[in-house]
Amino acid sequence: MSNEPNGTLSAPAGVSAEPKPEPRPEAPAPPTAAQPSSGTRVVRWLSSSGLLLIIWALVVVVFALIEPSTFLQTGTFRTIFNTPVQLIFLTLALVITFSVGEFDLSVAAVMGIGGTLVAFLNVNHGMNPWLATVIALVVGAGVGLGNGLLIVVLGVNPIVVTLGLGTFVTGVALWITDLNVINGLPASFSDVANHPVGGVSVSFVYGLVLTLVLAYLLKATPLGLRMSFVGANREVARLAGIRVGRIRVGAYVASGLISSLGGVILAATLGGFNPSSSPNYLLPAFAAVFLGTAVIQPGKFNPIGAFVGIFFLQTGIVGLQLLGLTGYIENLFYGGTLVVAVTISTMVQRRSAR
Repeated sequence: MSNEPNGTLSAPAGVSAEPKPEPRPEAPAPPTAAQPSSGTRVVRWLSSSGLLLIIWALVVVVFALIEPSTFLQTGTFRTIFNTPVQLIFLTLALVITFSVGEFDLSVAAVMGIGGTLVAFLNVNHGMNPWLATVIALVVGAGVGLGNGLLIVVLGVNPIVVTLGLGTFVTGVALWITDLNVINGLPASFSDVANHPVGGVSVSFVYGLVLTLVLAYLLKATPLGLRMSFVGANREVARLAGIRVGRIRVGAYVASGLISSLGGVILAATLGGFNPSSSPNYLLPAFAAVFLGTAVIQPGKFNPIGAFVGIFFLQTGIVGLQLLGLTGYIENLFYGGTLVVAVTISTMVQRRSAR
């Protein structure tokens, strides 16, 4: 009979009955960082990517406090959002060339030849305004192609080429119009640009849609990624199999096409065109593009940032004009803003590179 207590089992023969090791206590999990609240994330985004939006809001508040009876009027905000529509097209043209590491000083001149051709061919020669529009767009794309071939294929300095061709086409516009302003475009054609939509002109809607399309193209399509790759490093992009030359030339063609479209929109808005006015739009376009590098994608040229930059500038101009500062104020404001915008863009790019 077994002497072992009931309810216990003896180890099999030849096997030592060693006690089982006690399980080691698991190490405590490292503390996880507290997730920032949605409010904190918004503040961080505004401080980094939305700085210009904050400054724009402050500018609006300042003018509203100084001139509440005139600034806080529906007509004032219509002026802010309707007047600089042509700048949307110029800034988008610049964003395209800057995105691939190129430089284009001819955008305002190409806009001028586009608007001049529409008015000249329709009013002076009786051509259908839509056919005149097609010709203007083809000419604008042709100037862009000329820029691209001279710069990319022949290797000529882009500043020299775009400044020279821009001056040349401005001379052509002044020549064919005999230095005169051309008025008299059909009302039906002007309505395509001036028709009201929700308190703004339909041309504003055109610019907004084009901005969103270009932003999507640059951010979410293979073509946009190739353009960014080329702008970042041409040699590496070439080694990766990207047709760098084609991308660069295509950027100039697109720039010319969009610039001439801006001229057509401006001519339709005004019912005519002044060929000597186009150079005045170059400085604010550059200022808006560089201001845009402080919005959405800090340090990078982007369409939405440039779009915001345009209306930030226009808000400042309109507000200062309501204070009685007219005439010289545009040159002072645009010139000073361009210097500040380039400085901010340079600092942001340096910080991003660290």
